Amino acid sequence: MAYWLFKTEPDAFSIDDLHQAPEQSTFWEGIRNYQARNFLRDDVKVGDQVFIYHSSCKVPAVVGIATVTKGAEVDPHQFDLSSDYYDAKSSQDNPRWVGVTLRYEQHLTRPVTLKAIKADAAITELALKKAGRLSIMPVTETEWAHICQLGGAQ
Repeated sequence: MAYWLFKTEPDAFSIDDLHQAPEQSTFWEGIRNYQARNFLRDDVKVGDQVFIYHSSCKVPAVVGIATVTKGAEVDPHQFDLSSDYYDAKSSQDNPRWVGVTLRYEQHLTRPVTLKAIKADAAITELALKKAGRLSIMPVTETEWAHICQLGGAQ
């Protein structure tokens, strides 16, 4: 099992939306960065644990945990002209983008803010602390446990 951090803008899709989704599950679509796509396609596996991180908001923070329940599949939104995630360069024969299915596990009791992450000397490897632009990033097992503790995960 591996550990990941997935960013989302809470006004577009939040941890609450995942919690309220049918079967508390959703297809994680719209990834349009090649490095993040490669993580989804090549490395993210069923059973992996995911931090849900709210970005582009007043207080960016890790707010909850999900589990990958389905591995990489073609993101159908890349073919939908009405979608914000439409990609004219992608085709059914040669799709460029994938997504995975996540199931809600829990909200953190205490959101772990970006400010707290950046100030924490125990967190050294997380890309969010270094150059936080990537929407999907690996998390080490040690840092996963530490952030879970900070956030009061059950």
